[in-house]
Amino acid sequence: MSALKPENWVIQFVTRARVGHMATSTKTGRPHAVPVCFAFDGQTLYTAIDNKPKRIVPEKLRRARNIMENPKVCVVVDLYDEDWKKLRYVILSGRAEILQKGRERRHAISLLRMKYPQYRKMNLHRRPVIRIVPRNIVVWKYQ
Repeated sequence: MSALKPENWVIQFVTRARVGHMATSTKTGRPHAVPVCFAFDGQTLYTAIDNKPKRIVPEKLRRARNIMENPKVCVVVDLYDEDWKKLRYVILSGRAEILQKGRERRHAISLLRMKYPQYRKMNLHRRPVIRIVPRNIVVWKYQ
């Protein structure tokens, strides 16, 4: 499958967004959605399972277990404003993979640290990174 080529405004909007909402599901379809910090390079979206307090180890989090069972995911990035002429959203649907090591994972951590100063102080090198390759992008903005 060839790489998607989103419009420039879509790339800029997603790249600049500070938070998105990632939906995963079990192999039987039970949904789970969480807010995520992420980096987007125009083709691939990365989000770390970081060191913010969690009750369980990263690999046991629902989002990680869901991805291992069912790699189909969706991330919604949106903007709400009382002036509805500013409303917009982008939905990126695709396949996720959990990266534990390697060059791409190091690249993802670098992108995340450039975007979020908080990540510069966290030891992300021992944490998993979720890689999402969009296969479909749905966009909407007030025209």
